[in-house]
Amino acid sequence: MEPEKPVPAHQTLAAAAAAPPRGYVEMGYIFAAVGAFLFSTKAIAIKLAYEEPIDAATLLALRMAMALPFYIVIAGLSVHALNKRGDPLPSAGLVLKSALVGAIGYWFASYTDFLGLEYISASFERLILFTYPFFVVVFGAMFFGQPMSMRVLAAVGLSYVGLAVIFVEKAGLEGHNTVIGASLVLSAAVAFALYQLLAKGLIGKVGPKLFTCIAMGGAAIGAFAQFFLTHPPADLIVSERVYLLALFLGIGSTVLPTFFMNAALQRISAQANATIGTLSPVATILLAVAILGERLSLADILGTGLVLVGVGWYALSERNASR
Repeated sequence: MEPEKPVPAHQTLAAAAAAPPRGYVEMGYIFAAVGAFLFSTKAIAIKLAYEEPIDAATLLALRMAMALPFYIVIAGLSVHALNKRGDPLPSAGLVLKSALVGAIGYWFASYTDFLGLEYISASFERLILFTYPFFVVVFGAMFFGQPMSMRVLAAVGLSYVGLAVIFVEKAGLEGHNTVIGASLVLSAAVAFALYQLLAKGLIGKVGPKLFTCIAMGGAAIGAFAQFFLTHPPADLIVSERVYLLALFLGIGSTVLPTFFMNAALQRISAQANATIGTLSPVATILLAVAILGERLSLADILGTGLVLVGVGWYALSERNASR
Protein backbone atom coordinates (compact mmCIF):
# COMPACT_ATOMS: atom_id res chain seq x y z
CA MET A 1 0.00 0.00 0.00
CA GLU A 2 1.51 3.29 -1.14
CA PRO A 3 1.85 6.09 1.39
CA GLU A 4 -0.30 9.17 0.86
CA LYS A 5 1.41 11.89 -1.11
CA PRO A 6 1.82 15.19 0.71
CA VAL A 7 -0.35 18.04 -0.53
CA PRO A 8 1.78 20.71 -2.25
CA ALA A 9 2.15 23.88 -0.20
CA HIS A 10 0.74 26.09 -2.96
CA GLN A 11 -2.45 23.98 -3.08
CA THR A 12 -2.84 24.23 0.70
CA LEU A 13 -2.44 27.99 0.60
CA ALA A 14 -4.93 28.31 -2.28
CA ALA A 15 -7.50 26.24 -0.40
CA ALA A 16 -7.04 28.35 2.71
CA ALA A 17 -7.43 31.54 0.70
CA ALA A 18 -10.58 30.23 -0.99
CA ALA A 19 -12.21 29.21 2.28
CA PRO A 20 -14.35 31.94 3.87
CA PRO A 21 -13.20 33.23 7.27
CA ARG A 22 -14.70 31.76 10.42
CA GLY A 23 -18.20 33.01 11.03
CA TYR A 24 -18.56 34.42 7.51
CA VAL A 25 -21.69 32.42 6.63
CA GLU A 26 -23.16 32.80 10.13
CA MET A 27 -22.87 36.59 9.81
CA GLY A 28 -24.82 36.29 6.57
CA TYR A 29 -27.73 34.76 8.49
CA ILE A 30 -27.53 37.54 11.10
CA PHE A 31 -27.46 40.25 8.43
CA ALA A 32 -30.47 38.66 6.72
CA ALA A 33 -32.44 38.50 9.98
CA VAL A 34 -31.65 42.12 10.94
CA GLY A 35 -32.57 43.29 7.44
CA ALA A 36 -35.84 41.36 7.60
CA PHE A 37 -36.76 42.95 10.93
CA LEU A 38 -35.99 46.48 9.73
CA PHE A 39 -38.02 45.89 6.59
CA SER A 40 -40.89 44.69 8.77
CA THR A 41 -41.22 48.17 10.25
CA LYS A 42 -41.99 49.65 6.83
CA ALA A 43 -45.65 48.59 6.72
CA ILE A 44 -46.25 50.02 10.20
CA ALA A 45 -44.81 53.41 9.27
CA ILE A 46 -46.79 53.48 6.01
CA LYS A 47 -50.09 52.71 7.77
CA LEU A 48 -49.34 55.48 10.30
CA ALA A 49 -48.63 57.89 7.43
CA TYR A 50 -51.91 56.95 5.74
CA GLU A 51 -53.73 58.39 8.73
CA GLU A 52 -52.84 61.70 7.06
CA PRO A 53 -54.06 62.84 3.60
CA ILE A 54 -51.24 61.35 1.46
CA ASP A 55 -51.10 58.78 -1.35
CA ALA A 56 -48.64 56.03 -2.26
CA ALA A 57 -46.70 57.89 -4.96
CA THR A 58 -46.13 60.94 -2.75
CA LEU A 59 -45.07 58.89 0.26
CA LEU A 60 -42.69 56.81 -1.87
CA ALA A 61 -41.13 59.97 -3.35
CA LEU A 62 -40.62 61.38 0.15
CA ARG A 63 -39.09 58.10 1.31
CA MET A 64 -36.58 58.12 -1.54
CA ALA A 65 -35.82 61.82 -1.03
CA MET A 66 -34.92 61.07 2.60
CA ALA A 67 -32.80 58.03 1.68
CA LEU A 68 -31.00 59.23 -1.46
CA PRO A 69 -28.47 61.61 0.21
CA PHE A 70 -27.08 58.71 2.27
CA TYR A 71 -26.63 56.59 -0.85
CA ILE A 72 -24.92 59.44 -2.71
CA VAL A 73 -22.42 59.94 0.13
CA ILE A 74 -21.73 56.22 0.50
CA ALA A 75 -21.34 55.86 -3.27
CA GLY A 76 -18.82 58.70 -3.29
CA LEU A 77 -16.83 57.06 -0.49
CA SER A 78 -16.92 53.71 -2.30
CA VAL A 79 -15.66 55.24 -5.55
CA HIS A 80 -12.91 57.07 -3.64
CA ALA A 81 -11.83 53.79 -2.01
CA LEU A 82 -11.70 52.05 -5.40
CA ASN A 83 -9.59 54.85 -6.88
CA LYS A 84 -7.26 54.83 -3.87
CA ARG A 85 -6.65 51.09 -4.27
CA GLY A 86 -6.26 51.44 -8.01
CA ASP A 87 -9.19 49.12 -8.68
CA PRO A 88 -11.29 49.69 -11.80
CA LEU A 89 -14.71 51.30 -11.50
CA PRO A 90 -17.75 49.34 -12.68
CA SER A 91 -18.43 49.64 -16.40
CA ALA A 92 -21.31 51.72 -17.72
CA GLY A 93 -23.12 48.51 -18.56
CA LEU A 94 -22.86 47.23 -14.98
CA VAL A 95 -24.02 50.58 -13.61
CA LEU A 96 -27.05 50.58 -15.93
CA LYS A 97 -27.94 46.98 -15.07
CA SER A 98 -27.63 47.70 -11.34
CA ALA A 99 -29.87 50.77 -11.65
CA LEU A 100 -32.51 48.83 -13.59
CA VAL A 101 -32.46 45.95 -11.09
CA GLY A 102 -32.82 48.50 -8.28
CA ALA A 103 -35.80 50.05 -10.05
CA ILE A 104 -37.47 46.62 -10.15
CA GLY A 105 -36.83 45.87 -6.48
CA TYR A 106 -37.18 49.25 -4.82
CA TRP A 107 -39.38 51.32 -7.11
CA PHE A 108 -41.88 49.02 -8.83
CA ALA A 109 -42.07 46.56 -5.93
CA SER A 110 -42.20 49.38 -3.39
CA TYR A 111 -44.90 51.31 -5.23
CA THR A 112 -47.22 48.33 -5.66
CA ASP A 113 -46.59 47.45 -2.00
CA PHE A 114 -47.32 51.02 -0.82
CA LEU A 115 -50.45 51.11 -2.98
CA GLY A 116 -51.63 47.74 -1.67
CA LEU A 117 -51.38 49.06 1.88
CA GLU A 118 -54.10 51.57 1.03
CA TYR A 119 -56.49 48.59 0.84
CA ILE A 120 -55.37 45.95 3.35
CA SER A 121 -53.90 45.72 6.85
CA ALA A 122 -50.18 45.77 7.66
CA SER A 123 -50.23 42.13 8.85
CA PHE A 124 -52.06 40.93 5.75
CA GLU A 125 -49.70 42.90 3.48
CA ARG A 126 -46.60 41.43 5.04
CA LEU A 127 -47.91 37.88 4.75
CA ILE A 128 -48.61 38.30 1.04
CA LEU A 129 -45.36 40.15 0.32
CA PHE A 130 -43.35 37.37 1.87
CA THR A 131 -44.57 34.81 -0.59
CA TYR A 132 -41.52 36.10 -2.48
CA PRO A 133 -39.18 33.33 -1.18
CA PHE A 134 -41.36 30.84 -3.06
CA PHE A 135 -40.82 32.81 -6.26
CA VAL A 136 -37.08 33.06 -5.53
CA VAL A 137 -36.81 29.28 -5.24
CA VAL A 138 -38.97 28.53 -8.29
CA PHE A 139 -37.55 31.25 -10.58
CA GLY A 140 -34.03 30.37 -9.42
CA ALA A 141 -34.52 26.76 -10.49
CA MET A 142 -36.34 27.63 -13.73
CA PHE A 143 -34.21 30.48 -15.08
CA PHE A 144 -30.97 30.75 -13.09
CA GLY A 145 -29.84 27.13 -12.86
CA GLN A 146 -30.04 27.03 -9.08
CA PRO A 147 -30.73 23.74 -7.29
CA MET A 148 -34.07 23.12 -5.65
CA SER A 149 -33.61 20.26 -3.20
CA MET A 150 -36.23 18.53 -1.11
CA ARG A 151 -34.70 20.20 1.94
CA VAL A 152 -35.40 23.60 0.44
CA LEU A 153 -38.95 22.67 -0.53
CA ALA A 154 -39.70 21.13 2.87
CA ALA A 155 -38.37 24.08 4.89
CA VAL A 156 -40.00 26.71 2.70
CA GLY A 157 -43.18 24.63 2.60
CA LEU A 158 -43.36 24.50 6.39
CA SER A 159 -42.91 28.26 6.58
CA TYR A 160 -45.69 28.72 4.07
CA VAL A 161 -48.01 26.45 5.95
CA GLY A 162 -47.55 28.87 8.84
CA LEU A 163 -48.17 31.86 6.59
CA ALA A 164 -51.22 30.14 5.09
CA VAL A 165 -52.75 29.56 8.53
CA ILE A 166 -52.62 33.29 9.19
CA PHE A 167 -53.52 34.22 5.61
CA VAL A 168 -56.77 32.25 5.60
CA GLU A 169 -58.01 33.95 8.74
CA LYS A 170 -57.04 37.44 7.55
CA ALA A 171 -58.69 36.88 4.17
CA GLY A 172 -61.96 36.06 5.90
CA LEU A 173 -61.82 39.27 7.94
CA GLU A 174 -60.91 41.72 5.14
CA GLY A 175 -63.58 43.44 3.07
CA HIS A 176 -64.17 44.14 -0.63
CA ASN A 177 -60.74 45.72 -1.08
CA THR A 178 -58.94 42.47 -0.32
CA VAL A 179 -58.60 41.35 -3.94
CA ILE A 180 -57.22 44.71 -5.10
CA GLY A 181 -54.77 45.05 -2.23
CA ALA A 182 -53.67 41.42 -2.33
CA SER A 183 -53.07 41.55 -6.09
CA LEU A 184 -50.93 44.68 -5.78
CA VAL A 185 -48.83 43.25 -2.97
CA LEU A 186 -48.45 39.93 -4.81
CA SER A 187 -47.04 41.89 -7.78
CA ALA A 188 -44.55 43.43 -5.36
CA ALA A 189 -43.57 39.95 -4.13
CA VAL A 190 -42.85 38.73 -7.67
CA ALA A 191 -40.80 41.86 -8.48
CA PHE A 192 -38.80 41.57 -5.26
CA ALA A 193 -38.02 37.90 -5.95
CA LEU A 194 -36.63 38.87 -9.37
CA TYR A 195 -34.57 41.58 -7.68
CA GLN A 196 -33.04 39.07 -5.27
CA LEU A 197 -32.03 36.73 -8.07
CA LEU A 198 -30.76 39.42 -10.44
CA ALA A 199 -28.90 41.32 -7.72
CA LYS A 200 -26.68 38.50 -6.48
CA GLY A 201 -24.48 38.30 -9.58
CA LEU A 202 -24.20 42.07 -9.86
CA ILE A 203 -23.24 42.41 -6.21
CA GLY A 204 -20.30 40.08 -6.80
CA LYS A 205 -19.06 42.27 -9.68
CA VAL A 206 -19.82 45.75 -8.33
CA GLY A 207 -19.48 45.14 -4.59
CA PRO A 208 -22.32 45.27 -2.04
CA LYS A 209 -21.98 48.93 -0.99
CA LEU A 210 -21.63 50.46 -4.44
CA PHE A 211 -24.27 48.17 -5.93
CA THR A 212 -26.75 49.17 -3.22
CA CYS A 213 -26.16 52.85 -3.90
CA ILE A 214 -26.54 52.48 -7.66
CA ALA A 215 -29.63 50.29 -7.30
CA MET A 216 -31.29 52.73 -4.92
CA GLY A 217 -30.36 55.59 -7.22
CA GLY A 218 -32.20 53.83 -10.03
CA ALA A 219 -35.20 53.30 -7.75
CA ALA A 220 -35.15 56.97 -6.71
CA ILE A 221 -35.19 58.11 -10.35
CA GLY A 222 -38.23 55.92 -10.96
CA ALA A 223 -40.05 57.21 -7.87
CA PHE A 224 -39.32 60.87 -8.63
CA ALA A 225 -40.29 60.52 -12.29
CA GLN A 226 -43.57 58.87 -11.33
CA PHE A 227 -44.40 61.56 -8.78
CA PHE A 228 -43.64 64.57 -10.98
CA LEU A 229 -45.50 63.07 -13.93
CA THR A 230 -48.64 62.56 -11.85
CA HIS A 231 -48.53 65.22 -9.09
CA PRO A 232 -47.82 68.94 -8.73
CA PRO A 233 -44.66 69.72 -6.70
CA ALA A 234 -46.85 71.34 -4.00
CA ASP A 235 -48.05 67.85 -2.99
CA LEU A 236 -44.65 67.34 -1.33
CA ILE A 237 -45.67 69.85 1.35
CA VAL A 238 -47.10 67.63 4.08
CA SER A 239 -47.43 67.64 7.86
CA GLU A 240 -44.45 67.42 10.20
CA ARG A 241 -45.67 63.98 11.31
CA VAL A 242 -45.55 62.64 7.75
CA TYR A 243 -42.06 64.10 7.24
CA LEU A 244 -40.87 62.30 10.36
CA LEU A 245 -42.44 59.04 9.22
CA ALA A 246 -40.90 59.50 5.77
CA LEU A 247 -37.52 60.07 7.44
CA PHE A 248 -37.92 56.81 9.34
CA LEU A 249 -38.97 55.05 6.14
CA GLY A 250 -35.94 56.46 4.34
CA ILE A 251 -33.34 55.50 6.94
CA GLY A 252 -34.66 52.79 9.27
CA SER A 253 -36.73 50.93 6.67
CA THR A 254 -34.62 51.59 3.57
CA VAL A 255 -30.97 52.62 4.01
CA LEU A 256 -30.08 50.26 6.84
CA PRO A 257 -31.97 47.13 5.70
CA THR A 258 -30.78 47.35 2.09
CA PHE A 259 -27.15 47.23 3.20
CA PHE A 260 -27.88 44.40 5.61
CA MET A 261 -29.69 42.44 2.88
CA ASN A 262 -27.01 42.91 0.24
CA ALA A 263 -24.29 42.03 2.75
CA ALA A 264 -26.24 38.85 3.45
CA LEU A 265 -26.55 38.08 -0.28
CA GLN A 266 -22.75 38.24 -0.51
CA ARG A 267 -22.43 35.51 2.13
CA ILE A 268 -25.42 33.20 1.68
CA SER A 269 -27.64 32.10 -1.18
CA ALA A 270 -30.64 34.08 -2.40
CA GLN A 271 -32.87 31.17 -1.27
CA ALA A 272 -31.42 31.27 2.27
CA ASN A 273 -31.73 35.04 2.45
CA ALA A 274 -35.32 34.92 1.21
CA THR A 275 -36.32 32.12 3.57
CA ILE A 276 -34.87 33.85 6.62
CA GLY A 277 -36.78 36.89 5.40
CA THR A 278 -40.01 35.11 6.28
CA LEU A 279 -39.29 36.28 9.84
CA SER A 280 -40.36 39.72 8.67
CA PRO A 281 -44.12 39.05 8.60
CA VAL A 282 -43.89 37.65 12.11
CA ALA A 283 -42.25 40.86 13.30
CA THR A 284 -44.81 42.95 11.41
CA ILE A 285 -47.71 41.12 13.05
CA LEU A 286 -46.30 41.74 16.51
CA LEU A 287 -45.59 45.40 15.74
CA ALA A 288 -49.06 45.83 14.22
CA VAL A 289 -50.61 44.51 17.42
CA ALA A 290 -48.47 46.74 19.63
CA ILE A 291 -48.60 49.96 17.57
CA LEU A 292 -51.63 49.77 15.27
CA GLY A 293 -53.89 47.85 17.62
CA GLU A 294 -54.45 44.97 15.20
CA ARG A 295 -55.80 41.79 16.80
CA LEU A 296 -53.50 38.83 17.54
CA SER A 297 -55.44 35.58 17.23
CA LEU A 298 -54.68 31.92 17.88
CA ALA A 299 -54.07 31.47 14.14
CA ASP A 300 -51.46 34.25 14.25
CA ILE A 301 -49.64 32.51 17.09
CA LEU A 302 -49.77 29.07 15.43
CA GLY A 303 -48.65 30.43 12.07
CA THR A 304 -45.81 32.37 13.67
CA GLY A 305 -44.51 29.21 15.33
CA LEU A 306 -44.52 27.28 12.06
CA VAL A 307 -42.66 30.07 10.26
CA LEU A 308 -39.97 30.16 12.95
CA VAL A 309 -39.49 26.39 12.80
CA GLY A 310 -39.26 26.44 9.01
CA VAL A 311 -36.72 29.26 8.95
CA GLY A 312 -34.58 27.71 11.66
CA TRP A 313 -34.61 24.30 9.97
CA TYR A 314 -33.60 25.74 6.61
CA ALA A 315 -30.79 27.90 8.03
CA LEU A 316 -29.38 24.97 10.04
CA SER A 317 -29.55 22.49 7.16
CA GLU A 318 -27.88 24.87 4.70
CA ARG A 319 -25.15 25.66 7.21
CA ASN A 320 -24.45 21.94 7.65
CA ALA A 321 -24.47 21.39 3.87
CA SER A 322 -21.91 24.18 3.35
CA ARG A 323 -19.37 22.59 5.69
